[in-house]
Amino acid sequence: ATPRAILDKAIEIVGQQPLVQLRKFQKHNIHLIISVLPDTKSSLVEKSEASIRQRLESFGLKLSGVTTVPHTTANLSACIASATAAQADLILIFGASAIVDRGDVIPAALVKAGGQVRQLGMPVDPGNLLMLGDVARVPVIGIPSCARSPKRNGFDWVLELMCAGIEVLPRDIMDMGVGGLLGEITSRPQPREQQGTFAPRIAGIVLAAGRSSRMGYNKMLASVGGEPLLRKTVQAYLTAGLDEVFVVLGHEADKALSALEGLNIRPVTNGDFAQGLATSIRKGVEAAHDFDAAVIGLGDMPLVSAETINRMVAAFNPVEHRSLVVPTHKGEIGNPVLWGGEYFETLQRLEGDRGARSLIAVHRAEAIEIEIDDGQVMFDVDTPEALAQLAKP
Repeated sequence: ATPRAILDKAIEIVGQQPLVQLRKFQKHNIHLIISVLPDTKSSLVEKSEASIRQRLESFGLKLSGVTTVPHTTANLSACIASATAAQADLILIFGASAIVDRGDVIPAALVKAGGQVRQLGMPVDPGNLLMLGDVARVPVIGIPSCARSPKRNGFDWVLELMCAGIEVLPRDIMDMGVGGLLGEITSRPQPREQQGTFAPRIAGIVLAAGRSSRMGYNKMLASVGGEPLLRKTVQAYLTAGLDEVFVVLGHEADKALSALEGLNIRPVTNGDFAQGLATSIRKGVEAAHDFDAAVIGLGDMPLVSAETINRMVAAFNPVEHRSLVVPTHKGEIGNPVLWGGEYFETLQRLEGDRGARSLIAVHRAEAIEIEIDDGQVMFDVDTPEALAQLAKP
């Protein structure tokens, strides 16, 4: 069906190199490291290990060792060094939380162990949060969280090549971006079809309805750097470029609204603010019900930066089950927190004055943690002493 002249030209271009090669899967000394948080469920650890074993067994290979360690840079670094000393041919790391950037726990641990990160991120979905690196010439793969499912994702492409003894370079991963999207998993909802758009719509909800009982006066109106504390807090949410910013008001709502004059926000009135913080969360979520997610934070946290909010938004991906994103500082959870729409119904059942902290504890194993170097996500203004601390240089 092809004219001889065109066929001859094609053969000339190909030359002597075969277009297709067969490579056997090799017997690797493959070591799996699984990191855990204090409240990581054992079932999640078992699921992580099982998914890797199943993949390797389909190649006729087995894991040579599995180590479970706390999700810290120091522990993971020591474990990487130990696997290298044991002459591992390939090191796989399944983190307790997804790898978001090069400053995250797993990349930092690899560098601390004397290795280097060759590639972070992959233009394929699911599997875009894959890390590729090496230590002492041993390949290291940071596994994306979607690999807990047996369904095919970008990690499988890289794993197959490496198990066949083929070196994978950053440019190879870039080439995998041709086509980009892998098939959705049929057993779960397909977010893109539901949303009708590739980019999720994310709202900000700033809770500012309380009576500031420990301060003795309305702290939202206190001056911080020459402007009201609440205004300074809200400006970070606006600078972050969220699709909409809701501010829940209650105590002295008119004065608080005046402090926000000129800002592009949507005020939400909570007439039940005296019954506790949960009432404000419910009002805010009700107002943002048609958004795909919401960053919910406290109005008395003026040190939270737009950069921190943007990092949280970047980590959100419901397709890869990254629907709960929490900032941490030295292992402790701070504020604000990004909640995917799948949690909205549960948030609207909250009661009392403890906010959503108890709900985070229940879903901690599902959370993506973003480590923040400074203490901005831990600092709120509850006392006159805390306010005075803001004024210090």
